[in-house]
Amino acid sequence: MSDALQTEAVELLQRLIRFNTVNPPGAERDAQEFLAGVLSAAGFECELLGRTPERPNLVARLAGDAPGPTLCLLSHVDTVLATASDWSHDPWSGDIADGCVWGRGALDMKSQTAAEVAAACSLARGSWRPARGALLVVVLADEETGGSEGAQWLTATHPDKVRCDYLVNEGGGGILEYGERRLYCLGCAEKGVFRFALHTGGAAAHASMPRLGDNALLKLAPLLAALGSRQPSYDLTAEARAFLEAVGALAPGAGDEDVAEALERVRATDPRLVPLVEPMLGISLAPTRAFASEKINVIPAEARLAVDCRVPPGLGEAEALARIEEVVGTDGYRLEWTEQVIGNRSPIDSPMSEFIRGWIADQDPSASVVPTVLPGFTDSRTFRDAFPECVAYGFFPHRVTTRFDNDHLMHGADERIDVRDLAFATTFFRDLCEAMLG
Repeated sequence: MSDALQTEAVELLQRLIRFNTVNPPGAERDAQEFLAGVLSAAGFECELLGRTPERPNLVARLAGDAPGPTLCLLSHVDTVLATASDWSHDPWSGDIADGCVWGRGALDMKSQTAAEVAAACSLARGSWRPARGALLVVVLADEETGGSEGAQWLTATHPDKVRCDYLVNEGGGGILEYGERRLYCLGCAEKGVFRFALHTGGAAAHASMPRLGDNALLKLAPLLAALGSRQPSYDLTAEARAFLEAVGALAPGAGDEDVAEALERVRATDPRLVPLVEPMLGISLAPTRAFASEKINVIPAEARLAVDCRVPPGLGEAEALARIEEVVGTDGYRLEWTEQVIGNRSPIDSPMSEFIRGWIADQDPSASVVPTVLPGFTDSRTFRDAFPECVAYGFFPHRVTTRFDNDHLMHGADERIDVRDLAFATTFFRDLCEAMLG
């Protein structure tokens, strides 16, 4: 990678961090206009499209001379909030210190925006054009609160402007150290959201005479205890199986009953991996909020426990209900589904994943690429739903720092990225464009 390209990526990231795009309210327009100017100057056709003028999405296109696939480099420029007093550097400074760029969005995910834009512009300025197909650089608003102003609105109202065959986004690329091995995570799938509430009932009374009532809140206690004491049985899907087999923790052809032993093998090799690996292996249940009486002096006649439930792709309500009943039983509550979004996935094997594996083998010969399932969600979910033929992966490769270094910084204080990792990713995106589009 040239020094000029690294410098461009670093300076782009510094500029992006200095735009305060905390969502809400987002206010992404100034950042998007800046990026549109950079991409237009390099030769891209740019449009700013938004439901409201203050929150546009950027769509930049570089067309080839012949029909072919469309590759989309996707990112978003909105961020979560930051409390400056908790930081070593101002979260909107873009400071360079200790070999890192510091600031909110340095990992999630203005760094990927900067790397993708720098890579795409370096190609376009050098007179490169796709031999076939087209290159899209799409920078979205509103990812952090679900995408109603961003991916959802854009794919619903302007699908032909962002339709693509291949897409690379956040949600992968980080390194896991496993024994003597280095594993690059390829984000092939994302879990679905099946949130629910458990309701209990009783009888109200004055809190000064508690035995005159029937306290519904107390009836949540055994449900909470059950949710805290056990993990539902595992439901091994293709991506999680491929991960466990790739690291040697699960023998090919082993059944779901062997997953617990496989996880113990992972724990024995490196216990730090368990909190990262276990969510991939099945349905998770996390109680997060409890509601009861609105007044402190009233015994509640109703109580409600909100549970965040994540379900692997390919599974749905029936499987979620079975695991819920496995943990809390079937009596003593009423279940209400509050949100249901099916998980999503792309094929583990494709021309793009083949390139990624080969590229990592060239750049980091001792490492390997392993498929992973993201416990949360990204805008890839929306693009996979809108364009079922699209192969979408999360991949923003780091070489110097690992997920053990970085995962806790995303949405946290002192978020930062090593300049060498930013340069590594920028090189990847440049090479990806040339390989996929000619």
